Amino acid sequence: MSSYDALATGWVNSLSGKWRSLDLALIAVTTVGVPAMILSVALRWWSPIDRTRERHAAVAAGLSFILGLTLNQVLLLFAHRVRPYDAGVTHLLIAPSRDPSFPSDHATAAFSIVFAFMLQKRFLRAFLFSLVGSLLVLSRVYLGIHYVGDILGGMLTAFVAASVVPLVYLEGTSFDRWITSIL
Repeated sequence: MSSYDALATGWVNSLSGKWRSLDLALIAVTTVGVPAMILSVALRWWSPIDRTRERHAAVAAGLSFILGLTLNQVLLLFAHRVRPYDAGVTHLLIAPSRDPSFPSDHATAAFSIVFAFMLQKRFLRAFLFSLVGSLLVLSRVYLGIHYVGDILGGMLTAFVAASVVPLVYLEGTSFDRWITSIL
C-alpha cells in the first residue's frame, strides 16, 4: 500500500462522523448511486429524440458495465487488498464488506457508464453521469470502505471496458439495428 494512498484515504475519511446529516446523505449516495445510474441509462431506451443513437449508447453502457465488473472479478484472482478499515486506516460508517478492496466495483460500475457515454460522444450525459459517479466514489472513501487507489483502479477498469466495447459492438451493424429496434 502506498503511503500517499493511505494518507489521501485517511484525510477524506477523517471528515466522516462529524456531521450526521452529511454522513446520512453519503450513506444514501453509496446505497442508491449505482442503481440510480443504471435506471437513468435504462430510461434512455424510451428517449423520444434520436432514439436509435440513444439506444445504441445505452446498450454500449450496459455492455461496458458488465465487462468492467467481469474484469474486476478476474483482477480479484490476482490481487487481494484488505479493506482500509481492517488495516486501521479508516473508521467505517456502514456495514463491512467481505470481498477484497481493490478494485472498487462501485467505481467500475459508475465510470463504465460515464466512459461509455463519453466514447459515444454523448458529452452532456457523460458529464452529468460523472457528477453522480464522482459523488458516489467520494462516498465510498468518506464512509471508510475503500482506499483512493481502489477507486482509481476501478475507474481504470471501467475505462478499459468502455474502450473495448466499441470494438465489438459497432453502431449501424445488423445486430445493432436489431437490438435497438426492440420494443
